[in-house]
Amino acid sequence: MWWYVARSSGLVAWALVTASTCLGLAQSSRLLRGVARAPWILDLHRHLATLTVIFTALHLGSLWADSFVTFGPIELLVPMSTTWRPGAVAWGIVALYLLIAVQLTSLVMTRMSRRLWHAVHLLSLAVFAMATVHGIQAGSDLSNTVVAWVGVTSTALLTFAVAYRLLSRSGRPRATT
Repeated sequence: MWWYVARSSGLVAWALVTASTCLGLAQSSRLLRGVARAPWILDLHRHLATLTVIFTALHLGSLWADSFVTFGPIELLVPMSTTWRPGAVAWGIVALYLLIAVQLTSLVMTRMSRRLWHAVHLLSLAVFAMATVHGIQAGSDLSNTVVAWVGVTSTALLTFAVAYRLLSRSGRPRATT
């Protein structure tokens, strides 16, 4: 049972980090035009990010509780310390640490420079990439056609959002602060 909870919560956490990152990119690039500045969009972005942390914690807790593969605190928190697919697990562990950094700096955003906050917040793209690699290498759900298509579609959507964000900034002069 715990293995099913671990798989499911991992997939949900991945979907949430994807949605939160796409929404953040859409908001910062004005992809959604008038809607992007609505206060509920920022609230939704923050709630999705918080749910990502919650489902990631559920993913880790259910792996710890499961007896199929023995995961203790060391195996769940130290990259390359497990004997079960160490590379795949390491991608997830590093993504976890980056997710924590993004979330913690978002909580103290008003007490830090905008430039530093933005630099750390850009790590959310690395969180998505590493979580995707983790899911591909460690997950057993890629044989499910729906999961595979959701993964491909989500990755394409995020790639489009990143490209749009980069292209929308290239024509504007940068503010000097």
